[in-house]
Parts: sequence; C-alpha cells; structure tokens
Amino acid sequence: MTVDIEALVRTRSRHPEAIAEAAARRIRRPLLGDSGRLMIVAADHPARGALGVGDRKFAMANRADLLERLCLALARPGVDGVLATADILDDLLLLGALDGKVVMGSMNRGGLQGASFELDDRFTGHRPQDIERLGFDAGKLLLRIDFDDPGSLTTLESTARAIDDMAARQLPVFVEPFISRRTPEGKLRNDLSADAVTKSIAIASGLGGTSAYTWLKVPVTDNPDDMARVMETSTLPAVLLGGDVGDDQDGAYEKWRGALQLPTVQGLVVGRSLLYPADGDVAAAVDTAVGLL
Repeated sequence: MTVDIEALVRTRSRHPEAIAEAAARRIRRPLLGDSGRLMIVAADHPARGALGVGDRKFAMANRADLLERLCLALARPGVDGVLATADILDDLLLLGALDGKVVMGSMNRGGLQGASFELDDRFTGHRPQDIERLGFDAGKLLLRIDFDDPGSLTTLESTARAIDDMAARQLPVFVEPFISRRTPEGKLRNDLSADAVTKSIAIASGLGGTSAYTWLKVPVTDNPDDMARVMETSTLPAVLLGGDVGDDQDGAYEKWRGALQLPTVQGLVVGRSLLYPADGDVAAAVDTAVGLL
C-alpha cells in the first residue's frame, strides 16, 4: 500500500480524537493464536535515535517508507503483530493496519543511542495505563545492565515497578535484558557471550513482585550452540530478538531456526532485518522468518 502522508497529517491536525476512536474499534485477538507461536515485527528503534540499518545511517528516518514496509509485513500470512512507539502505532491505527493483530507498546526509550545517559533508560514511551486505555495487548521494555554504570540501577528499579504495574493489569510485558559494556571509546556494546546472556536472563526473571505476566525477549548468543544451556536459566516464556544482522540474512535465519526449537522459546520479535533486508524484498524476508516457526 501507498501511505498518504497528507491525509494522515490532516486527520492528526483536525481530528486528533480519531486515534482513540480507531483504538476503541480495533478488532482484538489473543496474544497467542492456534499455533502457540508469535511472529512480531518491531519498529520502536527511531524513538531512541537508532535510525541506522547496516551502513545506511538514516534508513528508518523516512516515516512514509517505514509505514509502508510495516503495512506490507503485517499483511503477510503468519505475522501476528507489531511492536512500536506511540507515534508509529497511532499512524497504523489510522491506516487500519492493526485489526486482528497483537499490538505491543514500547515503554522505555529514554536511553538514547550514543548518549552519556544511555543506560539510565527512563520510561518515556507507553505507560501501563496507556496500554490498558488503548486496548493494546502487551508492553515491551529494554533492560541493559552495565556493572560499571550507576544508571543501570535506575533502569533496574523502574523496570521492576513497570513489571508490577503491568501485572496488576494482567498485561504481558516483554523484558529485553542485556549485560552491556562501554568500549574504551565510550560506545555501548551488548555482550552476547553465553555467560553474559545467562546472567541477564537470571536478573530479568527475578524482577518485580510476580513473574506471572513476564516474558523475555532475548538475543541468540555469539555461539548459537550455547543457546540450549543459556535458556535453561528460566522457565519464563521467551521470544528471540533479531537485531541488525547486516548482510548475513541467511546466517541470522539459521541461528533463529535452532533456538526456536528450545522449549521456552515461543517465537520471534524482529525489526530491521525484516523491514530493511539487504535485497530489499520485505515480503520474502518476512515469509522466510514465518517459515522458521
């Protein structure tokens, strides 16, 4: 589909209430369908200033192009829903693209990419009450922990309270944990070694007063063969994240394929690698990922 930006802006400027009205009439579905698996397309990167894909520094900066890619992905068979921030979900609501889909609101986007305060990841996106009010189906939050950065403690505490608030509303929350470290140049890197991912899962699983509504959103380890041992750390249901796979699309598929066989892994939440594949074929990339499930 072609997105009419002028029509979207006209609605936003003249009838802002149309967004809430679209949310109220949206056709909902259970989090898990008949297959018991989840295929979610992620597009919450721009709100953290993370606009790049591979060597394309501002690939996600064209909103009409991003929305068209999202609508194409959401229309493919087997795609269950979308993870995004309010601005993108509001556009998708107005475009009528969210009926019968799982809608996940992105909750903390304050840890801006490259900022000195990146690990003090404040909750600047959807609040639990927003997700409930709009009739969305789940929330997602990012939990990066650097043992040398006190900002991580702020994020840990606010994450625990967000988990409590979501559980009080019986809303699932997907926690994306990493052990992170800064390079000598000050750039933040996520540690994908088996030991680091194991530790991050253990920490995330124990946050809050209940884990009843907590899911994990986890990366595949540097050595995919380590995933079976790593995923023994928790009984919480988990989905795999995609990350920026660069030009090695086939390699990413193979890593996901193996990890998807593990008992706690219930699906995929993937964004840039499906929306901006190296060959430009969004439909084929999405269909291949769905086929892994």
